[in-house]
Amino acid sequence: MTEVESCVDYPLYVAGKAITTGQWLEVQHKYQHTVYARVALADAKVLEKAIAASVKAEAEMAALKPYQKQKILLHCVKRFNELREELTEILIAEGGKPRGAASAEVERLINTFQLAADAVTQLDDGRMLPLAVTPAAARFRGMVKHVPVGAISLISPFNFPLNLVAHKIAPAIAAGCPFVLKPASLTPISALKIAQVLAETDLPKGSWSVLPCDRQAADILVTDDRFKLLSFTGSDQVGWDMKARAGRKKVTLELGGNAAVLIEPDTPVDDALIDRLVGAAYGHAGQICISVQRILIHADIYTEVKKKLLAKVKKIKVDDPSLSTTLVGPMIKEAEAVRLKKWIDKAEKKGAKVLIGGTLQGVLFEPTLLENVDSKLEVYKDEAFGPVAILEKYKDFEQGIATINQSRFGLQAGVYTQNLNKMLYAWDHLHVGGVIINDVPTFRVDNMPYGGVKDSGLGREGIHSAIRDMQEERLLAIKQ
Repeated sequence: MTEVESCVDYPLYVAGKAITTGQWLEVQHKYQHTVYARVALADAKVLEKAIAASVKAEAEMAALKPYQKQKILLHCVKRFNELREELTEILIAEGGKPRGAASAEVERLINTFQLAADAVTQLDDGRMLPLAVTPAAARFRGMVKHVPVGAISLISPFNFPLNLVAHKIAPAIAAGCPFVLKPASLTPISALKIAQVLAETDLPKGSWSVLPCDRQAADILVTDDRFKLLSFTGSDQVGWDMKARAGRKKVTLELGGNAAVLIEPDTPVDDALIDRLVGAAYGHAGQICISVQRILIHADIYTEVKKKLLAKVKKIKVDDPSLSTTLVGPMIKEAEAVRLKKWIDKAEKKGAKVLIGGTLQGVLFEPTLLENVDSKLEVYKDEAFGPVAILEKYKDFEQGIATINQSRFGLQAGVYTQNLNKMLYAWDHLHVGGVIINDVPTFRVDNMPYGGVKDSGLGREGIHSAIRDMQEERLLAIKQ
């Protein structure tokens, strides 16, 4: 039974204005299983109004000067700082994110907008281009500048509903692109709080919209050619289908992962290592694209790492995310927990050993550690997106790298080694978007290029990279 009577209502933002539509999307508290909020839901008419307004605002948005963009972004930084506590509580409630992780995400939201504010005065506006490279072009000089692509559509996921929205909106502002953003239906309130702050700024009239809506209504964000770019973060199946239907527009995709970490025998097997593995595998119930799913351990230290890891995992209690001591809270919905349980049960029937965990109660899934898993099974080859990790033993470094590469995903990988040649070998040979040395693949700083290859995506996030994706080069050739 829901408790809609006592919940808070949030408007959506169309063409920069807060409105209610009479249609509501209920948002469930992911731990308490009650409806604690409703958000206004956009229909086809609202979406059309938002798209038309964003296209109309292209010229004014493109004309913003760096100091004007910076003022807008710094206002957001200031206001997000003031809203820290409220934003943290929203993440705990709508996303089931443990308090420590929620606080860290709010900090990253602030940092991402600050990085964008810095970028508008740091990025090169363009370059001189030598054209006199043949006799026929001897009298020409060339210049190239970066200009916004125009109106863009943005679709964000549930697992980082503040920071991954920030990684779309902040570079869009810095690049000078009007936008329409659809937040994840499971966690829409975080994006609407960002929108509330945007409404206080001097962004051009009608240049932006934040619209919770169902998938069918949102399909126009994929197919409409008035958008010049689609930026999507989510599952690989959905992302590649969107790309196939996106038409002429540019597409950037940040999709799933199957992150592996490889541990060489020269690595100290200390508490710091074990803590990093545990946090990376089970933090936010493993619902992170670069959550550690596969742990490859050299045969010489396999038993030691396994023993210490098991001892640490045994101490983890799946608990209320509002507690500061909680590492693993609820999964986003019961259907996902049931899906993961089926994957693990299937692996066990096929000979895998469940070292610990494997049980669930509703949306609460016990941290699980497996070994001897068939590489053809879903829990090994697909994105688990839950609190499960798989141990593997290897003997040869090159063999270990090759094993990581067998995945259809290629987002990030971690390699623990003190050997410089092996670090460089990993960088040269791993088929991933990022190689993290002496740390877990879950490491991310918000200014670094972030994205994957193979089924993990197309293009890069990270402020500078995203801004460049949202701009295009325009040539000026002058004959003297």
